[in-house]
Amino acid sequence: MLGSLETEVLLALREVQQGPAREVRRALEKRGVRVAYTTVATILARLYEKGLVRRRREPCQGGERYVYRPAEVEQKYLRNILRGVVAMFGPAGVVHLNEEIAKLDPSEEKALRRRLGLE
Repeated sequence: MLGSLETEVLLALREVQQGPAREVRRALEKRGVRVAYTTVATILARLYEKGLVRRRREPCQGGERYVYRPAEVEQKYLRNILRGVVAMFGPAGVVHLNEEIAKLDPSEEKALRRRLGLE
């Protein structure tokens, strides 16, 4: 499972599509999440270790930096989470999940369905 800040960082990375930690931090700020650059870099490294993001080195002024992008395994990861909800909570969990999805903005719901491969 992902922590709430890891989830926010992953969502921000999806918005920028690819970029260094500094750009991800800017995207987080636009979402109203204020965290230090070092925190974002640490979380991106953790997401990399979990296989949820990819990275490559890139030269920059003063040395090198990592450029991150979402990994293509997200769909598989999300489906595993859904299976876990069904296994742990049964029909009640599915009902609750549907209620939470119904609270989403229509564009967010559409994006979620696309990410799950349902559209």
